[in-house]
Amino acid sequence: MYIILVYDIGEKRVGKMLKLCRQYLNWIQNSVFEGDITEVKLKELQYKAKEIMNTEEDSMIVFKSRDAKWLEKEIVGKEKNELNTFL
Repeated sequence: MYIILVYDIGEKRVGKMLKLCRQYLNWIQNSVFEGDITEVKLKELQYKAKEIMNTEEDSMIVFKSRDAKWLEKEIVGKEKNELNTFL
């Protein structure tokens, strides 16, 4: 499945959340990630995220699609992190 994940995390926890999400998805903008992920890996990511989050203050939203081809993405301005860059 293809997802877009966004989060709003307290300043003290944001670094840990960024590091976690980068292990599973592509970073595209501050607190925004996208990419293909299996259902099992998504559950694992959500479980680990809940360990970092304070659920009384923080939030994470996951938008799901069967495939990236079902989403139309338009970028206005500079793209923060181009997905076609390989290390």
